[in-house]
Amino acid sequence: MPTTQRSKKSNWQTAIPLVSVAVPMLILDWITKWLVQIHITQITEVIPIIPGFFNLRHDRNTGAAFGVLAGHRILLILITLAALAFIFAYYLRFKESRWMQISLGFLLGGAIGNFIDRIRLGEVVDFLQFGIASKGLFWPTFNIADVSVCIGAGMLIVYLFRNRNENYQS
Repeated sequence: MPTTQRSKKSNWQTAIPLVSVAVPMLILDWITKWLVQIHITQITEVIPIIPGFFNLRHDRNTGAAFGVLAGHRILLILITLAALAFIFAYYLRFKESRWMQISLGFLLGGAIGNFIDRIRLGEVVDFLQFGIASKGLFWPTFNIADVSVCIGAGMLIVYLFRNRNENYQS
């Protein structure tokens, strides 16, 4: 097989872990948000799952995590585009690492999931709510895309920390 065909196949093969994490996370995020919008039609409506601890609550967030930059849709879209560029740059740099491929897959799936909401709705659909109801303490609602981004960021931090000496030599 000529070298160009082999390298193209190799490049596609290194993307398989990234794609096989990003696509299911994106689909799961989209399906769960769709189900929330269909079955919990009133914004802020709550369905207790584990009473006093875990609810499904239909919320909308015009900001980023914890409502940061609320109402700055264009800025958040630009930040997401920069994050996507970061993901692809890291993909090119670390494409031989399965750990990084999976990490970047989680980041990619989550980033695109919330990006689609921002473009389509102007806000992000959130619905997972945890807290201690008796004390009135609740973590801000979030969604599967947020979970995916957190997993990916955590994996990225672990990789960079564990390989910090190697990463600065190149």
